[in-house]
This record gives sequence, structure tokens and C-alpha cells, in this order.
Amino acid sequence: MTEAVAAVDLGATSGRVMLGYVGPNELRLESVARFPNGPVTGADGIHWPIDRLFADVRAGLADAGRREPGLRSIGVDAWAVDYALLREGRMLGAPHHYRDERNFRGVDAVLAALTPAELYAANGLQHLPFNTLFQLSADLADGTLAGADSMLLIPDLIAFWLTGRPAAERTNASTTGLLDLRGGWNDALIARLGLPRGLFPELIDAGTTLGTLAAAMALELGLPESTVVTAVGSHDTASAVLAVPAVDSDFAYISCGTWGLVGVELDAPIVTEAARLANFTNEGGVDGRVRFLHNVMGTWLLSESLRSWQTDDLAGLLAAAAAVTTEVSVFDADDPRFLAPGDIPARIADYCGEHGLPVPQGRAEYVRSIVESLAATFARTVQLASELSGTTVSAVHLVGGGSQNELLCQLTADRCALPVLAGPTEATAIGNVLVQARALGLITGTVESLRARVASSIEVRRYLPGGRR
Repeated sequence: MTEAVAAVDLGATSGRVMLGYVGPNELRLESVARFPNGPVTGADGIHWPIDRLFADVRAGLADAGRREPGLRSIGVDAWAVDYALLREGRMLGAPHHYRDERNFRGVDAVLAALTPAELYAANGLQHLPFNTLFQLSADLADGTLAGADSMLLIPDLIAFWLTGRPAAERTNASTTGLLDLRGGWNDALIARLGLPRGLFPELIDAGTTLGTLAAAMALELGLPESTVVTAVGSHDTASAVLAVPAVDSDFAYISCGTWGLVGVELDAPIVTEAARLANFTNEGGVDGRVRFLHNVMGTWLLSESLRSWQTDDLAGLLAAAAAVTTEVSVFDADDPRFLAPGDIPARIADYCGEHGLPVPQGRAEYVRSIVESLAATFARTVQLASELSGTTVSAVHLVGGGSQNELLCQLTADRCALPVLAGPTEATAIGNVLVQARALGLITGTVESLRARVASSIEVRRYLPGGRR
């Protein structure tokens, strides 16, 4: 018998509510609602419009309930590292955006207490200036933590508002930099940084039933109070990696959206000095797996360029870029100058000027340069992941919104000299649905069997080096 669950999937540029249908021979998604997301600038920096975002989530869930009155469960995933501070269950202010420059004050404070090597040994995370521990350290320095008695990461915050239960799902908590290598809160590190231990809620695993909808919320959504909220792989990348349609184990993945998360899946973290210097991270996956990966800027470079040009014609620009026959400059897509919002094409021109490279001429060349640079960075990162982990990579699975970018997929195959298997586009929502379905007993099995279910349910597009299909 086919049952329905709802996946709330929140990204840095958009959010969506999807219905997932799971049965003995069925796994499919149906889009219910899509809505924009993005930063808002206030007097004290860049924030997320969390109230508006939650209103969109509630509207989407109400619509899902009208379509499927027998909806069994709701799961929430979102981007990592950002959080809200609360006191007695009330949010103290809109969460800061991870691209806010305040984070650099936090970096300075943390690195005054620990060396980079000590920090990596403690948490196994790559250095990113917006990791949660840096943001919390900035809050500590500003006095913002004084009024707070708890913090909740974004998907945990949404789940709390739905159920009234505060908790920290482990895959997303692993991005805070405040877990130890065994997956528990690192009390020694928290104390060394001077952060209040009471801020951090209980840790739970993906697949845990958080509870049923709060009575007032069930009434607003038009859903039964018996509707459960299930903790999924609440870091969107954890859900996306779960939905990689791999039938063999020797693969690398690229979860490509606003960010490109590039790596391999392991059973245990790697915290060697070589891994630290390569800026690889060890983040939690579903069922205790380790996502050994490196963050690359991703399609943010394209979306910000389009915003600068005041156009939304990505398809047209990609077609023009594919037709470019002149050799374009390849820049380092990891350069921190590309992190903050702003005029990305101007920064690319500056990079090229500083490195003696030809500056792209016209939008088509800029887009081609961006896609070539992303593909080159993806390929370099796949190779590093293989070398650092001692694993063999025979294919690259590219999932998420970037899997629709044919030029990016082909250039990645060319530069990796490996097959690239593109899809599913909605990998995050699929992973979200799979964890809910397993928690409900609709399906059973290991991560591998869940991936086999995905592989049998969707069609991937195969890109071979040299333009062969």
C-alpha cells in the first residue's frame, strides 16, 4: 500500500514542500509548493527572513494536507551552520546569515584559544569562517548570548515550532564544529571557548520520531494531531547523499546547488594533517556514516552573476557559454573573495588581473569561465578525496539542482576523466522521504538498499569524458 509523507526542504535560495509517495514498488515525488529564500540586510548585518520562510512552510504543509488527508509524517531539512537563539522557547531575533561579516570576529576569538591543528583534532571540520562555533563566538563577544538559554539550527527550529520539542539532529549538528569525533557534544571544546553548555539541546539521530504536531499547529495546517514529525538527515547534504543512486561503493558524490559538496562516504573520520591542510571536513551522515568532503562555491557563482546582470535567463547564457570556442580563464572557485554577496563578474575580472589571466569578454565567456572553473575545482576535489581517504573512485554521482546543468556535467566528466551520473535533481527531498518512510516501517534496509531503491526509481543521465554518452 502506498503512503504519503511531506518533505520540507529549505535551501539558501529557495524552499519547497514536496509530497513523497512510498510503496512496495513506488518512490516518487510531487511538488506542492516552492518559494524564494534569501538574505535580508538590517542595521546589524545580514539575516534570514525566518518568519516569512516559516509562513511559506506552513502554507505548503496545509496544501499538502488538503491533497493528502492521510499524510503520515513530516520531515524537515535545511542548510547548515545557521541558528536562532531562544529564551524560554521564544526566538530572540532573526538568525544571522552565514555570509555575514561578523563571523570573522568569531574566527579571531576561536583561534586565540586553539590552534587550527588543535581545532581539527577536536572536531574534524574544514575551516569555514561561518561554521557555527565561529558564529557563536561572535555572539559571545557581542554579548548576544547573555539573554539566550538555547540555540536551534534552522531545521531543528522549524521542527520545534511544529511540535514543541527542542532537539538537535546529529547530521546537521555535526556542521557546528562543536561535536566530538564520536558524535556527541564536545563539552571540553565548548568550555574552552567559553560558550554556555546549556545552549545545546539533546542530540537525536535521523529516523527519530520527534513527536506529533502541536494542537494549535495541527489546527492551523488542517492536519490530524496524530501526524508525526520525523527527524530526517536534517542537513540537506546528508539527505542528498543518502539519495545518491549508487549500485556500487566506489563512487564520489557532488551535491551541487548553491554550494558544491564534493567527497566520498566513509565509515570513520579522517583527521590527518594532510586532510586538515587540504581543508576536508568530516560531517555526519545517515546511519552514522561520515561525509568526507570539501565545500566548493557551487552555482552561487552563477546565481549571483545573474543577479548582477539583472537577468534570469540562465538557460540562454548556458547555451551561449557552450558555444564559446575561445579558451577561457580558469580561476580558483574556492577563493574567499567569492563568498560574500556582490558583483561576482567584477571579482572574477579582479582575480584574472591579479593572476595574469585573460579577463572574460562578455557574459557568455564569464559563464563559460565559471562553469569551467567549477568543473576543474570539482575534479581536483574528487582526486583529493580519493587520495586522502585511500578509496578508489570509478564514477562520480552529481545530484541536486546542478545536475540539470548539462555543460557543467559534461565538463566535470571531462576534467575528472570519469563517468558522471547526473540526477536526481531533487535528491535532498528524496533522502528526506526515505528516512521518514523507513521510520514508519514502509520500507526497511541499509543505506545501500535505500540507494538501490532510488536507482530503480529514477533515470540518471550519463556523461562520459570526451563528450560521449
